Amino acid sequence: MKSRKGILLQLSLTVAIATSALAQEKRPVDYVDPFIGTSNSRWMLFPGVTMPNGMVKLSPDNQGEGWQGGYEYSIGSIHGFSHLHGWTMGGLITMPANGDLALRPGRPDEPFRGAHAGYHSRFDHKDERAFPGFYEVFLLDPKVKVELTCTNRVGYQRYSLPKDSSNRVIIDLAVPAEYPIRLNDAKITKISDTEICGYSRTTTSGFNDYTLHFVMQFNKPFAEFNRFGDRETGAYVTFPTSKEEVVMLRTGISFVSIDQARYNLEEESRPFGWDFDALVDHNREIWNNLLSRIEVEGDNESDKVKFYTNLYRSFTAKMTMSDANGMYVDACETPQQLGKAGDVMIGGDAYWNSYWNLNLLWTLVSPEIVEQLIGTQLEMFRKTGWLSKGPAGIEYSGIMEGSHQMALMTSAYLKGIIKEDADDSYAAMKKTVTVEPSPTCGGYPGNPLISTYAELGYVPVEKGVVSKTLDYSFDDWCVAQMAHFLGKESDYAFFLERSNNWKHVLDPRTRYVRPKHADGSWLADFDVFSGNHFVEGNSWQYSLYVPHDIPGLIELIGRDEFLKRITHGFKRSEPHKFTAHAFDRTDGGSAEYYINHGNQVNMQAAYLFNYAGAPHLTQYYTRKILDTFYDTSPYVGWNGDEDEGQMGAWFVMSSLGLFEMNGGTSPDLRVDITSPLFKTIKIKLDDNYHQGKAFVIKTYNNSAANVYIQSIKLNGKLMDKNYISFTDISKGGILELHMGAFP
Repeated sequence: MKSRKGILLQLSLTVAIATSALAQEKRPVDYVDPFIGTSNSRWMLFPGVTMPNGMVKLSPDNQGEGWQGGYEYSIGSIHGFSHLHGWTMGGLITMPANGDLALRPGRPDEPFRGAHAGYHSRFDHKDERAFPGFYEVFLLDPKVKVELTCTNRVGYQRYSLPKDSSNRVIIDLAVPAEYPIRLNDAKITKISDTEICGYSRTTTSGFNDYTLHFVMQFNKPFAEFNRFGDRETGAYVTFPTSKEEVVMLRTGISFVSIDQARYNLEEESRPFGWDFDALVDHNREIWNNLLSRIEVEGDNESDKVKFYTNLYRSFTAKMTMSDANGMYVDACETPQQLGKAGDVMIGGDAYWNSYWNLNLLWTLVSPEIVEQLIGTQLEMFRKTGWLSKGPAGIEYSGIMEGSHQMALMTSAYLKGIIKEDADDSYAAMKKTVTVEPSPTCGGYPGNPLISTYAELGYVPVEKGVVSKTLDYSFDDWCVAQMAHFLGKESDYAFFLERSNNWKHVLDPRTRYVRPKHADGSWLADFDVFSGNHFVEGNSWQYSLYVPHDIPGLIELIGRDEFLKRITHGFKRSEPHKFTAHAFDRTDGGSAEYYINHGNQVNMQAAYLFNYAGAPHLTQYYTRKILDTFYDTSPYVGWNGDEDEGQMGAWFVMSSLGLFEMNGGTSPDLRVDITSPLFKTIKIKLDDNYHQGKAFVIKTYNNSAANVYIQSIKLNGKLMDKNYISFTDISKGGILELHMGAFP
């Protein structure tokens, strides 16, 4: 018989073991690796810190100006930490330094010391770490540890300086970025020995004019303030030290004014003061709360890393453009004030194919962000006359083809997420597909050549790319569905009929999409693998691109030919891990590439088997893409052009076994089903937008070998189809999938 003392000891040991196990239990945020893909990614995807859709995107840079500029994992140096990493937007770099005075960013191939060096430093990846809300690195040359965190509009930095009389912090407004940035005017001013402020008026990409204002505060007085540069676009402050010392700086930014930057700084830093670690914890909790809206269970830890990192990436690239009090600058560079507390303007890259599958992800797990995105569109329409397909800087970029922000708008109304302003939304959408646009506020709104498209039923080769016809047909479909939603039946019939215009460019002889002349004749010397007359793709890929009418496409091509074609394409593409970088840009050329999952035009391809009577091939190839196209390394991550979370969202939704072919724009709100990656999935639903509390997906006998669905039950009822409705998910419930090794 044990003594009382022995029993108490055993109990205390049991509690200690249980507590230790609980402490080691990983949360969703713990699986995120911000370094994944950073050797193969865009300016907008970085290892540094931001809030969900944050204005501040504070991160290390080590490349010069150019495509995929910013941070390259394989480069062993860093030239500074810049505050903006939005599409076509950059600015305000800081860098701790000492020793020889260098006053421009250094290139990786330049010396790190001496008269001809730029400011940059070597580092070792073993001295670098990051997670959502925190980044740190030790800079070998100045011997400074740098730590970063942020609020939405305020960047915090903590520098551990060595004993050195030449310590300084460089502040530079001339930032090398992915797109050329032209500084029209800039100035940095000393306010006190603990505060500076400044601005830079900038033009990028021929349309985006913006002024970045900042107020930067230090927790300790600096000794000297000095400006540099031809137009004094840079400055540095000095911190001579007689021992190791920690210096912190916090920087509020705004696109409205310096006063607004100060307001953002004061408002958002007030809860934290100079408590850097408290802000790290706060930022991390914000991210964990968002990521925890989907819980996954499975045996493969690497799959969880991929899942939560890709989920994280779905919310890091778009960018808050309004201040904490709702002020922002519109497309005509006029300051505006949002009407309601909590309204936010969000900018970013195009909505080109965000319906594969950001729309489904956003409407399921972050409907409040959908409200913000659509609110941004309506605010732009009311203030400057148009919706924006790519509202970087809250302007009209004209980027990519079609105006597919309308797919998100239509989906949000059909799903009941947005209930107000439907008439305004429809008016804006109808204008987009009926009015020939002209340059507005220095940018390019609307659908160019829409009058030619309306007259001929297609865009002829003399005027533009043939793929524009396919995009405009889908836009017509979205407008038709909104008209139907509002009971505008004559408009519905008109735009529904016009959404069939894609058929005018499908050659009935070759059964491929083919460039067409204005006189109705087909372009001679047609090459199905040529990228000429298409945007970032070829005819083989675009001939599968009719998101709103796959049954009609299959009927015209012929079911047997359609299935044969896509089966052949996937077999040929599997050894290449379903990538075709030859068509990632728009420079034409011909190459025998089929599936290109690395670019938006082709990301639906694996789900086409669901419509062609071969759902087992959808299940096989979606799992193959999840396993081989995506990895957990910095060097690949995703093998393609991750614009603003689309690659990440595809991984997330496909690993849940769900996909929307038309972005949630059909009355039945069809969601395709494929083979989930995990054993159990729980999607937590916000009851402010959804009827249910949670939608659970359970798989039985699921493994890397057992990828084929044997049976499907929805809420206990056996199903005989390979799709459900978004409404089924929104109501909450359970989807059960029994898996096997054979179709």
